[in-house]
Amino acid sequence: MSVLIELGDDRGAPLDERRAPPPVSPGWRVAALVAVCALLGGAAPGARLTPQVGPAVPARATVLGAGPLLLVVDPDQNPPTLSAYDSAAADGPPRWRVTVPPAAGWSAEVAGDLLLLVERDQARGARVTTARSMRTGQPVWRRPERVYAAGDAAVAVSEVRSASEPGRRVEGTVHGVDPATGATRWSVPLPSTAVLRALPGRPGRVLLVQDDGLARLLDAHDGTERGRGRLPPADYGPDNPQVVGAHLVLRHPSGGAVALTGYDLPGLAPRWRAPVQPGELTLRPCQGLICGQDEQGRWAIDAGTGARVWTWPAGARWRTVAGPRIAAEPLVVLGMAADGRRSLVATVGRDGHRVSAVLPAGVTDCRRVGTGLVCRDGTARVTFWPIEGP
Repeated sequence: MSVLIELGDDRGAPLDERRAPPPVSPGWRVAALVAVCALLGGAAPGARLTPQVGPAVPARATVLGAGPLLLVVDPDQNPPTLSAYDSAAADGPPRWRVTVPPAAGWSAEVAGDLLLLVERDQARGARVTTARSMRTGQPVWRRPERVYAAGDAAVAVSEVRSASEPGRRVEGTVHGVDPATGATRWSVPLPSTAVLRALPGRPGRVLLVQDDGLARLLDAHDGTERGRGRLPPADYGPDNPQVVGAHLVLRHPSGGAVALTGYDLPGLAPRWRAPVQPGELTLRPCQGLICGQDEQGRWAIDAGTGARVWTWPAGARWRTVAGPRIAAEPLVVLGMAADGRRSLVATVGRDGHRVSAVLPAGVTDCRRVGTGLVCRDGTARVTFWPIEGP
């Protein structure tokens, strides 16, 4: 049996059941961290990272992060229960506990003062979203689709079922949703499948990229088209293209190579093009930049110009912690310490990387929640580790 930690569209993996290791001397731990940070070129943290013990987690529970809340779904109750804790003070009693319908899986995000809880049904590929009060957990409305927050609005779509990469590839019709009531405000049909990206900020906007390359930017309040353009053939998906502020960056074939092209929003006029290394490439927004990871390392570019801001050759050995994709925030990455047992924590943002902490051996399966990491510590509880920005 295992615990599953899941955040938004990033599905968690089974958690290790290893026993916690013997305690490590705090003074020795800080000294080792300073030495490691010096070797990696990062600044040593001002204080030792101190965990906060979270709630006991049932064996088959799913742990979700949504804004400031740490959510625990216990499917073994009849009916299942959903408990909400303050992520920074999860050792106390839950804010609230409610029952939820049975499902094969769950994901969650925050839309204003609402919690959008998505129920997944693996057998039929269905998506149902219940909007719940962040304060009480009580249901406000329910729709038989996947609902995404879009700035100060929301949109509902039917997702294309995908076992390998769930989320944001859609078909049918896009519906604008009134967050207060769940009623449909507007509808835009799709002639084919498309990639949907609900953009943060106000006013809310939705980017739709169809399989034929037609890209449209819609106002999330009324469905008005604010811009459109034609993009080159590419492997369109939940991570391609990426949007940061008023700029869109697309990874696509270019002749016999691969290139990144930057476009302005809302008009989708091309502004720059830059070649990239062939092979596996992951792009994510990070603190106003586009951060990439390839086989050579990590790097960041300015989305408006394509100019390289920094490079980190050792960054290829670090893995990005799963969690919400927020363009204004840095990435959090984990790397293995020299002893092969402990994990180094670093933030990656506008000024490059900064190693900020060491997690003790036995801490596994970390996910971003609120202002820190929620991890398993080898016991029946989760731990919350506050983190600092770069």
